Amino acid sequence: MEIKGKLIQLLPLQTGTGKNGQWKKQDIIIETDGQYPKKVCISIWGDKIDASQLQPGKMLNISFDVESREYNGRWYTDVKAWKIDASGASGSSDEKTDDEFHDTASSSNDDLPF
Repeated sequence: MEIKGKLIQLLPLQTGTGKNGQWKKQDIIIETDGQYPKKVCISIWGDKIDASQLQPGKMLNISFDVESREYNGRWYTDVKAWKIDASGASGSSDEKTDDEFHDTASSSNDDLPF
């Protein structure tokens, strides 16, 4: 699955030692676009953590898996990222493209002979 949104918060980096050695986990909060924006907490594990891409305000495309597990009769769900791509600093570039399109259409109408 994929989701696109703006990184709004980096939670503290978690580290530890397990049966397979050292591990690290970075949780991030992104906010989706749309009429009803949603905030989603996504976990990034191990060497997939790239600090250069994880800057608040940055737009990200995230490929992820959703996994649930049961523990003592309760269910817990994780959203785990497996690929993160930066898609630009902000959504303003899309707006600029729309403005350029409208400007072109307006100038075309002015050149019509009737």
